[in-house]
Amino acid sequence: MTFKIAASPHAHQRRTTQQVMRWVYVALIPGVLLQTYFFGVGVYIQLALALLTAWVAEGLAMRLRGRPIGHAWQDHTAIVTAVLLAISIPALAPWWIIVIGTAFSIIVVKHVYGGVGQNLFNPAMAGYVLLLVSFPVQMTSWPVPNELAQLQVTISDTAQLIFSGFTNSGYNLEQLRMGVDGVTMATPLDSLRNDLNHQLTLTEALNKPIFGGLAGIGWAWINIAFLLGGLVLIKQKIISWHIPGGMLVGLLVPAAVYWMFNPDQAITPMLHALSGATMLGAFFIATDPVTAATSNKGRWVFGLFIGFLVFVIRTWGGYPDAVAFAVLLANMTVPVIDKYTQPVAYGHGGRS
Repeated sequence: MTFKIAASPHAHQRRTTQQVMRWVYVALIPGVLLQTYFFGVGVYIQLALALLTAWVAEGLAMRLRGRPIGHAWQDHTAIVTAVLLAISIPALAPWWIIVIGTAFSIIVVKHVYGGVGQNLFNPAMAGYVLLLVSFPVQMTSWPVPNELAQLQVTISDTAQLIFSGFTNSGYNLEQLRMGVDGVTMATPLDSLRNDLNHQLTLTEALNKPIFGGLAGIGWAWINIAFLLGGLVLIKQKIISWHIPGGMLVGLLVPAAVYWMFNPDQAITPMLHALSGATMLGAFFIATDPVTAATSNKGRWVFGLFIGFLVFVIRTWGGYPDAVAFAVLLANMTVPVIDKYTQPVAYGHGGRS
């Protein structure tokens, strides 16, 4: 007879890492489908490249570490990292963008620190920030939503553009980013930031076709889909509500206060909530169990901190969407958060 010795608590859910990861990418499906609907099949090509790169990088890293490769491929952690990074970058980004980002996420961010459970930073977001800092033009060139596009592209055109930089008809990405009004279009958050910085009022900035009366054509529905997927994860007890709840409160409360006092020059709470990577970040990225705080109180503080950082960077920083930077900065504070929010051991919390 063998006995297994482990640290408490000993009561646990009977879910393997593989099963948890499966739930995560199943919950991502609605958002991915809508992202493809609005921005084209380039999303699927990026996903395929990311998954292939993750599979190769995971196997190479395990071989270099002298560890068995099969188990690493089966736990699905590399798959989730690849998927999160692939849907975070522009759908028509050059093929080498996702290859570099995924390889860096798996080999450097994950395996240099010891593999599953040992990494200090969220691998997908670390890879994203590397790409954004190194290749800002490619990483901020999101395609126009299909209903506003002046030029429509086929599946063949999309593949040709990703791998060669031009469609079969000779159009490049900048030409495809022209909207129906012939103006190169930015994402809703980027467009709004630029207009507010040029002293336009919020009402004037929101008159652009890309906003579509809500929080941006495509982006609003994608965020709603990720919100619904996140609620499924909470329902299945894959994640707790503390981090996404804290992040949304930390973002929307200061955004609402700032908007009330400066309604002509501030992004509205709805735009903060339903644009960019807000819901993806709240439910699928910030909740990474390895790089987040551990106690419920700590998770709440961790989420609040991320949300507040997103608000600050979006409002005064140099990047329109700040989720990746906020998550990485919050990852650095996890040891401190855990130290001051750890539950008191039974029998040691009251007066003697």
